Amino acid sequence: MNPTGPSSPTLIKRGESLLVIIDMQEKLVPAVAEREKVVENALRLARFARITGLPVLVTEQQKLGDTVPEIREALGGFKPFPKLEFNCFGSEAFAEEVRRLARGTMILAGVEAHICVAQTALHGVSEYRVHVVSDAVSSRDPWNKEVSLRRMEQAGVAVTSTEMVIYELLEKAGTDEFREVLRLVK
Repeated sequence: MNPTGPSSPTLIKRGESLLVIIDMQEKLVPAVAEREKVVENALRLARFARITGLPVLVTEQQKLGDTVPEIREALGGFKPFPKLEFNCFGSEAFAEEVRRLARGTMILAGVEAHICVAQTALHGVSEYRVHVVSDAVSSRDPWNKEVSLRRMEQAGVAVTSTEMVIYELLEKAGTDEFREVLRLVK
């Protein structure tokens, strides 16, 4: 077996994956660093998920408003998982939906990187392959984001980028799906 080929266990595989967009909410997003870039990349991931049929779970921290309009529109009809807990798995409804979907890989985007994203990743890595999309997460203070990415990586979470996720899940060029997705990255 070629460890760098299509069967590599470190590559993200579509049929085994789900996207989790954490707390990209109207009252929180304006306070985070590089908010435009983070929203743009989370939006790319949401649109990519719709094109490819990738399951998406969206969480909302109570009292921080709705998910930002761009992501709501890109996902169409969805029901967010409201929560008080920082760790998304603290919400029984969220944890149950993750179990129901029976996907072994979680791709995380959202805010804040050092709080809800990190706690969810650090909890999830004991049962799932967890990938945190570094250019689709942020914190109010960029230093907190950097520290959280290092801590998550040390715990076994893969740190990746929006385009890495998209191209790994696509696997090949030359398809109609590839042509449709290409508009998201250009």
